[in-house]
Amino acid sequence: MLDVIILKFLSSTSMHGYQIITQLRQDFGVYFGPSTIYPLLCTLEKRGFICSEWNMDCERPKKIYHLTADGQSVLAFAVESLTFICKR
Repeated sequence: MLDVIILKFLSSTSMHGYQIITQLRQDFGVYFGPSTIYPLLCTLEKRGFICSEWNMDCERPKKIYHLTADGQSVLAFAVESLTFICKR
């Protein structure tokens, strides 16, 4: 479900990896480190669910992730499916 949670985060705003790690910890009280999050972000990007771009405006460049239309569709399907399961 971690992939769906990340898609949900990105549906409201673009984020870099550390922001995702921090948001997971704030919302769920669980720490997922970079060795978990970054490979998952890479997989989501390869599948076309998210895209990324480098933000060079900062002192240290950051890779910013955005939800794609395909990612939005997958997220909508996951939410629909989970809602259906919970109602059963």
